[in-house]
Amino acid sequence: MANKPLVAVAMSGGVDSSVAAALLVKQGYEVVGITLQIWQESQTDPRHSGCCSLGAVVDARRVAKILGIPHYVLNFRQQFAQTVIADFIAEYQRGRTPNPCVQCNRYVKFDAFLQKADELGAQYIATGHYARIQYDEKGGRWLLLKAVNREKDQSYVLYPMTQAQLARTLFPLGELPSKTETRALARELGLPVADKPDSQEICFVAEAGGYRAFLQSRVPDSMRPGDIRDVHGNLLGRHPGVAFFTIGQRRGLGLSGHQEPLYVVDIDAQNNVVVVGTKEHLYCRRFLVEGVNWIAVENLTKPLAVEARIRYNMHEAPATLFPHELPDCVEVEFESPQRAVTPGQAAVFYRGEVVVGGGTIATRLE
Repeated sequence: MANKPLVAVAMSGGVDSSVAAALLVKQGYEVVGITLQIWQESQTDPRHSGCCSLGAVVDARRVAKILGIPHYVLNFRQQFAQTVIADFIAEYQRGRTPNPCVQCNRYVKFDAFLQKADELGAQYIATGHYARIQYDEKGGRWLLLKAVNREKDQSYVLYPMTQAQLARTLFPLGELPSKTETRALARELGLPVADKPDSQEICFVAEAGGYRAFLQSRVPDSMRPGDIRDVHGNLLGRHPGVAFFTIGQRRGLGLSGHQEPLYVVDIDAQNNVVVVGTKEHLYCRRFLVEGVNWIAVENLTKPLAVEARIRYNMHEAPATLFPHELPDCVEVEFESPQRAVTPGQAAVFYRGEVVVGGGTIATRLE
């Protein structure tokens, strides 16, 4: 039987992308493994196995050799720096809390990587993400769906995918029932990464000692001390820089002696002010989302009932989407107020297991 088309698999050296490559080989695809170098760590010990380390390259190469597929390492550092890192810094300077994984998927894994795949003559790309892609014959659109494994579902960070990208992407892990099954498959195939721990940290801030240390090293002049005020404008204290705070934060405010716990409820980067309030001030019902990418529909022309998620680790809550006069914007109204609606974070809209679309939270309205 003739081989299926060529697939370029993004191999990070972890168990997920390794099993994804193995499943595609098993299914008869012609597979080439690609490790994307997106961040230059100072750590050169091969035992260090973060997603961008020398150890990750070594692990990916070992897996590719076992699978009998070619493996290449491609330099994506410039694209990563100009898009993901630049956005990360700019968002914090604006007093917002970015999601760099969303931006990495948008600009690197499903844009720059797809372009490289074209150069290799690959018809498809594949990653180790937990999500599913289906074509809707009736609607004539490619759909992004939650993974069968709901605990590992990563559809939230994949909302920027375009129709063209969805048409040429494979998610081999989307149908697997659990991470236990993924590791079991890796052991069965004799892959040396079967028990490798999942990467938990953002690659470029883990090495720097956290996002605050990273920002201080990159843009020290923007970390200006300023006022901490309550929701009524009363001065309560001072802060070392707005980039060190996020909506919902309670610790590290340096405030004591108040009857109720205080939380960050707003960040006014223009005036360099951190606004704090009680727990009730954290809740919001209506907010504006910008940079919306629609997947299940071409556009929003009338109110649409959905379930919306405003953080990666939260359950969706019932909401209604309303068209907005600004281009690529939508107004979201939850049925009941939600805690810590945070500008800069992703808001993703679902109908059941289907991703309708998503965008970036711009501002709270109510």
